[in-house]
Amino acid sequence: MFQYVVESDTGKIREVNEDSVAVLKRPDGLLLAIVADGMGGHKAGDVASKMTVDQLSRYFLDDEAKAFSTLDNKKRWLSERIQTINRLVFDHSMANLECKGMGTTLVAALIEGDEGILCHIGDSRAYLINGGIEQITRDHSYVNVLVDSGEISQEEAEEHPKKNWIVRALGTEASIERELIHFSFMTAPYLLICSDGLSNKIPKEELASIVRSTAPLSQKGQELVTLANDLGGEDNISFILLSSMDKEV
Repeated sequence: MFQYVVESDTGKIREVNEDSVAVLKRPDGLLLAIVADGMGGHKAGDVASKMTVDQLSRYFLDDEAKAFSTLDNKKRWLSERIQTINRLVFDHSMANLECKGMGTTLVAALIEGDEGILCHIGDSRAYLINGGIEQITRDHSYVNVLVDSGEISQEEAEEHPKKNWIVRALGTEASIERELIHFSFMTAPYLLICSDGLSNKIPKEELASIVRSTAPLSQKGQELVTLANDLGGEDNISFILLSSMDKEV
């Protein structure tokens, strides 16, 4: 049985929380965890993230069980439903001037037993945590394009002034490239899905240290929010921390 904590904090600088988060469970036990970070600096980022989370949640709860009966079916469901939502968000931005240019990142994870499949767009992240911490998503960012081309190193990317420029976001174009990632809890009991308001403020080793502590899961969530705010809190801070260990509370 999974335990989880969900946090979404406006931070210390922003007036609006443009992040949206949700964890849902079907009667058969299948879980869906979603983090969406509305694009900062664009109009109606909060609208884009909320539309995305609300619509994906409805699909998840309403669609027939056979849509999730195999790993391939889960992959197909995520890919197709997210493309449909991308078009809905894009069409809404085209039809409403105040929303023109809006978009959102997305990490959406389907979890059943010890296995999961997630869809990733943008620079929100997913980490598996055990003795260490493994980032299982890779930011769709300008600096990673530079890393891939050999123009800068991974170390230089971490300090690059344009590290937050994303090159892929849901809702900004009529069609979106979706990245699907399979993962397992067999060797890592924690999954952390977060917006960059958390990952940009707290070094991943410190994230892992807090998550691996003996504190209750709810306290770990509060500690992460407090630390991100203490370190500046310039952005909205949102995350879902899931544990596959029954003892967590």
